[in-house]
Amino acid sequence: MADSDSFTPQQLRFERLLDAPIDTVWPYLIDEKLRARWFMGGPTEPRVGGKLGLTFDHGALSDGDVPTPEKYAKNVGKSWHETITRIEPPHLLAFTWDNGAAGEVTIELTPQGDRTRLVLTHTGLRGADDARNFGGGWSSHLAVLQTRIAGGKVADFWDLHRQAEAKAAAALAQ
Repeated sequence: MADSDSFTPQQLRFERLLDAPIDTVWPYLIDEKLRARWFMGGPTEPRVGGKLGLTFDHGALSDGDVPTPEKYAKNVGKSWHETITRIEPPHLLAFTWDNGAAGEVTIELTPQGDRTRLVLTHTGLRGADDARNFGGGWSSHLAVLQTRIAGGKVADFWDLHRQAEAKAAAALAQ
């Protein structure tokens, strides 16, 4: 089964096959240092109602010295938390986005032999602008996760992000 993405103005869905067993992938969702290597790190309270801390430090997602685009520079160092709404280690993590104003993110992990199927669904989006923005973001972050899990290097996160944003915009224009 190949990786797949689907985009609507209200919901995004990403499916990825990761080259590691579920017990290796799960810490990348929960451990703040591992999560910071592909998305955003921050203190985590792994329980329903617990906090999922997030700190914007996307400059650390590239292995090279890559400047943050001006559009995102104002976010560097910004920290906040979301609320964990469901957690079933090591299979499911769900949390609010923008304290629920921009919906909920659910990440499901399923063993596939010595690999893991990851399905990320972001529901409750406020329309096409959210779908384009989060579509590009999630797609690029998941590309970094796949690379990190496989032991590879990420030359330029922002290049991945630009490509993912263009793909999301094209998918939503159809």
